[in-house]
Amino acid sequence: MDRPIFYFDLGSPYAYLAAERIHSVLPEPPIWQPILLGGLFKRFGRRSWAETEQREAGMAEVERRAARYGLAPVRWPEPWPGNMLFAMRVATFAAGLGRAAAFALPAFRQAFVGGRDLGQEDNVLVAGAACELHPKALLTAAASQSVKESLRAATDEAAERGVMGVPSVVIGDDVFWGDDRLEEAAGACARALR
Repeated sequence: MDRPIFYFDLGSPYAYLAAERIHSVLPEPPIWQPILLGGLFKRFGRRSWAETEQREAGMAEVERRAARYGLAPVRWPEPWPGNMLFAMRVATFAAGLGRAAAFALPAFRQAFVGGRDLGQEDNVLVAGAACELHPKALLTAAASQSVKESLRAATDEAAERGVMGVPSVVIGDDVFWGDDRLEEAAGACARALR
C-alpha cells in the first residue's frame, strides 16, 4: 500500500487538531503534504466557515475538541483567518527536505497555542528555527519560483484526487476529510496494511 497522505494548510484549526493526533491515531506515519486551502476554495467555489455566520460556533467547536484531546487551550491569532501564503511556501520547502511535520507542528502551535499570526514572517521563521531551518534559507526558498510552483502543483494534485478541504487523509482512492474522520482513516489504513 502507498503511505497515507495528510493534506494540511497551516491556517486551518481543524488541520491543527488533526496534526497533533495523526501520528498516534494512524497505524502508519503519513506523508505530510502542504496545500493551499484558498486554492481549493477557489477551485470548488467555496469559502471558509470562518467568514460566515458559523464562525463563532466553529471556533467554539475547535476549542471543545482541543480540550477533549488534551491539547492546550486554543488562542486565536489576530487576524484569523490570515494570509498563509508565505507560511505555506515555507511548509512546502520544509516538505521537500523531509521536514514537513517537524516544521508544521511548531507552526501550528505558534498559531493556535501561541495566538501568533503566521501571516507575519517572523512567526514563521521561529517555527523554522524549531526544526533547524535557517531564516535566510526560508526567505530565499519562499520567494523561489520552484517552491511557488510546487505548492500550486500539490494543491492541484490534491483537488484532482478529490480533496476539497483540510485536513484530509488520502489512503489509496479514499479521501477522509475532517479532523472527525481521522479514526475512520486509521481503520482504512489498518485494513490496507493487512
